Amino acid sequence: MQDDNAYGIAAGELRQFIEQFEQLEAEKKDLAEQQKELMAEAKARGYDTKVMRKVIALRKRDKDDIAEEEAILEMYKAALGMA
Repeated sequence: MQDDNAYGIAAGELRQFIEQFEQLEAEKKDLAEQQKELMAEAKARGYDTKVMRKVIALRKRDKDDIAEEEAILEMYKAALGMA
């Protein structure tokens, strides 16, 4: 009998984890839709959303990593006569 009780508790806990995960998935979907709507509004007002996304990605990165990447990019462009 005790094994049945332990199984019942584990099943309830498992169900709770799954339901919480499903709720988070639904929230994530809602947030993605809100982001999409926000970008559509920005685009409608004349902003370049492709560039905005690049700026957002850059803001997440370390400044030293960005500076190093930009320096290498400039060196490569110079080597190819693009600078």
